Amino acid sequence: MPPRISVLMPCYNHGAFIDEALASVSAQTFRDVEVVVVDDGSTDPATVEKLAGVQQPGVRVLRTGNRGLPAARNHAAAHAEGELFCALDADDRLAPRWFERAVETLDAQPRVAFVSHWLETFGDERWTWTPERCDLPALLARNTVNGAAVVRRTAFEAVGGYDERMRGGCEDWDFWLRLVEGGFEGIIVPEVLFYYRRRADSMSRVMLEEGSYRPPLERLIEKHATAYRAHLTDVLVAQEAEALHLRREIGRLERDRLAGLEPALRRAREELTAVTAKQARVEAIRATDAEHERLAWRAAELEREVADLRASWSWRITAPLRKLYGRLRGES
Repeated sequence: MPPRISVLMPCYNHGAFIDEALASVSAQTFRDVEVVVVDDGSTDPATVEKLAGVQQPGVRVLRTGNRGLPAARNHAAAHAEGELFCALDADDRLAPRWFERAVETLDAQPRVAFVSHWLETFGDERWTWTPERCDLPALLARNTVNGAAVVRRTAFEAVGGYDERMRGGCEDWDFWLRLVEGGFEGIIVPEVLFYYRRRADSMSRVMLEEGSYRPPLERLIEKHATAYRAHLTDVLVAQEAEALHLRREIGRLERDRLAGLEPALRRAREELTAVTAKQARVEAIRATDAEHERLAWRAAELEREVADLRASWSWRITAPLRKLYGRLRGES
């Protein structure tokens, strides 16, 4: 009997992380799962070796030339057996109850074609992403559906899977938009059920650079121009609301940062005052020690001068005169 869920896992030079991704699938409370890993032409020897050694039950590894993320996902889907798909990148992790919550939701609501979730980042950054809607106006404004959402196979095949021409990015966004434009409905479970790794070379971070992000975004808008024209007002309002939210969030973060720094600044000032006072005391002690050393050196010099004088010929010649002078002063 085929598994209920097929995990589509492309891997391109991410052998260092794939054990964590596979472990997060093994840790699912919903167990009727298979994993189809596609080595998308990895060039990293360690990744190639890692994937060659994968022998876990329920995990298959396929190999292709490097054709990009959307093509690798489609290749995995073509070899998958489940009625539900979850596209999990090889460097991310699922929360243990994600499949359980997704299956519960889809079984309870047959009209729903896909279900997403909230996520939390880890690695270089730590923050939580909590979208609320994934209807067409919301999706046109920004991609509110996570890539690891669970989608029915029938819906996936109805729209032809991922557009392999979107290799430069936005392939997820385009996929969810095509589903919703095609009449398929999705919902978002308001729980953190996915963990997204943030690295310096993460695709989402690289795409924030205008030179990388603009071409796929323009292609996306061109593909969905009719929907954008129909919902332009909604998109602009949503974008303005998002900008306002971000400004407020930045203000809150700045306040929190300053509030967190205030006690540390106060402690630093107290420590500086204490160190300054200690330094002043040390300098005073050093000055006293230096004066003592100078006086001791001078006393030693005087003692040497006296000893030299007493040993000299003139001291011996004048000895009788000094004795006579002593008697005249009443000295014994």
